[in-house]
Amino acid sequence: MDFALRSPLAGFTGSLPAIPDLPPALATVGALGRIQADRGGVSGGTAKAGQARLGRVFHRRDLCEREKGGAGVGKTKRGKGTKLMAMADGAGAPIAIHAASASPHEVTLAQDTIEQRFTDDTPERLIGDLAYDSDPLDATLAEQGIELIAPHRENRSRPATQDGRILRRYRRRWKVERLFAWLQNFRRLVVRYEYHVENFLGFVHLGCMLILLRRYF
Repeated sequence: MDFALRSPLAGFTGSLPAIPDLPPALATVGALGRIQADRGGVSGGTAKAGQARLGRVFHRRDLCEREKGGAGVGKTKRGKGTKLMAMADGAGAPIAIHAASASPHEVTLAQDTIEQRFTDDTPERLIGDLAYDSDPLDATLAEQGIELIAPHRENRSRPATQDGRILRRYRRRWKVERLFAWLQNFRRLVVRYEYHVENFLGFVHLGCMLILLRRYF
């Protein structure tokens, strides 16, 4: 009955046709990180189509496995990665940052790191670990007025160039390790997600700026 006109309706309403543009059922994330369509929502064909369309994409993130690519990515024992070189002053503040592929040795990247420093003056001393035990690097830095302080390796065959008095300063090397610990407090810098190494290096510079602001201002 039509309660407004107090008269019977003209006819019975038929069933509504199915709307083909309905969204698929609410998707749920499976145990393996894949999006699976709800089986109780739509018919099998629509669920399969929705699952194929959504695939392995979740919240604008591509979850497909692929090799890490881009500039500044090299092979390591654990896969592929980027090596981050840094220089710190006596207080542990960053004065130079350089990002490069993980394949080259640190000795070959030392000069590039010095050239990427934030200050105009070159450092008087450069303290490194066993990896910097290199006579060619020592001679190159000596020409620039930089004294290299690094302990010798046990299997060194050439005569020693440093004695215990100089190596006393090696105890201060922990400050550069603390700098890396400060940088790793920023989750954006722990894992490189940027394809271009310049973009990743820009985030590292931003982290260094925050460290300097918190320390001196």
